[in-house]
Amino acid sequence: MKVTYFQQVPYRDLPDDFAKRYAESVITTPYFEVTSPDKVHSAFREALDEIMHAARAGFDAIAITEHGQSSYDMAPNPNILEAAAAYATEAEGIATGIYPLGRSLGKSREPLRAAEELAMLDAISGGRLIAGFPVGLAYDANVNNGVPPAETRLRFDENIELVLKAWTEHEVFPWNGRFHQHPAVNIWPRPLQQNPHPPVFVTGIGNPRTMEFCLNRGFGFNYFGWFGAKVTGRRIFDRFWDAANRLGKDNNPYQMGFMQTICVADTDAQAEKLFARHAEYFFQKAIGSIPMERLALPGGIDIKGLEFIFRDPGDFGIYAKMRQASFKELVEAGSVICGSPATVRAQISEFAREFRIGNLHAMLQFGSMPHELAKDNISLFGEQVLPHIQQIWTDEGWNHHWWPQVLGGVPHPAGRQASTENEAVTAR
Repeated sequence: MKVTYFQQVPYRDLPDDFAKRYAESVITTPYFEVTSPDKVHSAFREALDEIMHAARAGFDAIAITEHGQSSYDMAPNPNILEAAAAYATEAEGIATGIYPLGRSLGKSREPLRAAEELAMLDAISGGRLIAGFPVGLAYDANVNNGVPPAETRLRFDENIELVLKAWTEHEVFPWNGRFHQHPAVNIWPRPLQQNPHPPVFVTGIGNPRTMEFCLNRGFGFNYFGWFGAKVTGRRIFDRFWDAANRLGKDNNPYQMGFMQTICVADTDAQAEKLFARHAEYFFQKAIGSIPMERLALPGGIDIKGLEFIFRDPGDFGIYAKMRQASFKELVEAGSVICGSPATVRAQISEFAREFRIGNLHAMLQFGSMPHELAKDNISLFGEQVLPHIQQIWTDEGWNHHWWPQVLGGVPHPAGRQASTENEAVTAR
């Protein structure tokens, strides 16, 4: 199994009574009222330190998310942090993947800029880029970027075709799309990876149409476990593999990625003592303080996806009570795995095998967790968990078709070239 280090840049010092004073953790949170410049500065310096600490500890890639106007993640463009990581790891000779999990194409008004930035990352890192293209959360696409909700999905559909063609087309070409018109497209640089292009993952909440889109297009699929993997895992992962079987695709575990919040200490009791309050901070003041209408609106989710959600909202797991959830409830739901190295190894191995997960995104710094405690968490995980779980799936002999070739990935034998707008498949 490939194991990435998953990084966000949270503001770690929100007031204790945040939930009583403020309605949400995004958009309207009053910046100057709750932050101080020195703590914002240290948040970014510490995030970069943690990224390099993880790279040196042997993680297979550095995965970073994108969120605008957010107190729980102050990184509006992951490519900036990834560029620093790409250069530093190149300079130190560390062979780790550069994995921006999000350049949200549903909100993008400059998809060619995203294509250029990612191509530049691939060039800086010597072909180590893995590209993540989420559709985008409603609050980011529709409020932060002013995209009408009904256009979010349509823009994603067009933008991903334009990015792929801009990466791989040998000739200068015009683009006459619904949202973008370019007389001549010929970006410099192009990605070093041209067989057929850098690996692509799409992150989704479990909509079956998104899963079918990934399977049909040969993209990887990511699911984030904040809603409680013990509650939602069976529903989400079985749905993906049932779709793969129905579409005649392999059940190659490397096509599936999963993000899990994890904390590890010498004993189970010590882990709870060290990390419980930081986990509660994260889920109560960050993820749990995003109103549902900020997460999803019609348009970003197509009508069939909405029908699916309305029939059965179980895919959202414990989200409705997350703002008041205790550490015990978070652990019981699987939103957090916390314990000794043996406990963490056992739980990760069990669900990875059960749900055929070939890529784990380990979130080891979250909420108010201090910098040194985060580094301890990364170190102990790297020393006593990582080497064991990296062996998962080596016994089945699958090739990883969604990983850079310079890092051991194997291009898919079908090897289809980047698609054009004429063969666009609607993502949901």
